[in-house]
Amino acid sequence: MTYPHLLLSTPAHDRSGLRRKDDAWLDERWSAVRTRVLVVSGTRVRPRDGAIAWVRPEEAPEGVRVLLGERDDETWFAVITDSALAEAEQGAWLPLRGLLPALGGEATDMAPLVFHALGLAEWHWATRFCPRCGGSLVSAAAGHELHCTRCGKPQFPRTDPAVIMLVTAGEPGSDDERCLLGRQSVWPEGRFSTLAGFCEPGETLEDAVRREVAEEVGVRVGEVTYFGNQPWPLPASLMLAMIGRAESTVIEVDQDEIEEAAWFTRTEMHEQAESGTLVLPGGVSISRSLVEHWYGGPLPGSW
Repeated sequence: MTYPHLLLSTPAHDRSGLRRKDDAWLDERWSAVRTRVLVVSGTRVRPRDGAIAWVRPEEAPEGVRVLLGERDDETWFAVITDSALAEAEQGAWLPLRGLLPALGGEATDMAPLVFHALGLAEWHWATRFCPRCGGSLVSAAAGHELHCTRCGKPQFPRTDPAVIMLVTAGEPGSDDERCLLGRQSVWPEGRFSTLAGFCEPGETLEDAVRREVAEEVGVRVGEVTYFGNQPWPLPASLMLAMIGRAESTVIEVDQDEIEEAAWFTRTEMHEQAESGTLVLPGGVSISRSLVEHWYGGPLPGSW
């Protein structure tokens, strides 16, 4: 079975890291006929006809020029401008979450490039001053570094590790095996997903899974195994998917992050997903991949 989250991660482009400070090469590639550019206004992109719109370099506005890399004998850039374009056309420019439908189907091979561009745009947007001295920052290394004009300290993009986990109970593979899903209060009735949370300093991925599940739903988790990962620059995360085995099954939701949680057998999951009383995450999410991996195949319905 091919899992949707893997489609958002491959085929990866060559990020051409050694070329980021080669100004002559960058200028030459910028002028190449096959080069394409993604225009980002603040942290938003303007799709065209429901698809990601790439333009030629001469069509791109002024802004921070970011080298994304090379793929298919083409060079790919992004230009990050201020938010004026997006503000002038409210609703036409979308953040990454709004672009996810445009990255499905045949367009999934563009996802790594778009994630790369918007991840850097989010970082540029959020990192305005040097955290050491408060000095102003200037872009360097084709958009992948920010240098302080006062103390000279370079800043590099940050990625926050987050765990997302499917917790199971019962005899593995049996009809009685169950998985644990939860829902937040801001979600519509019936919408459930796997639990998730950020890793804390000095914490292993496995301990992060155990802590988050205990905090959110009061279930004790023992064995934890790795499933896969997915870049998720919303705004700067790497989702690390895990599978945990429950050592307790009594649910006590925290009523803060999680409003409701429940155990589902495979039969219950299929019946409720088919009827629409259980609405599962969309196909581009690694959460969907976790659920369908445990279930053993595709499930009906999605967010």
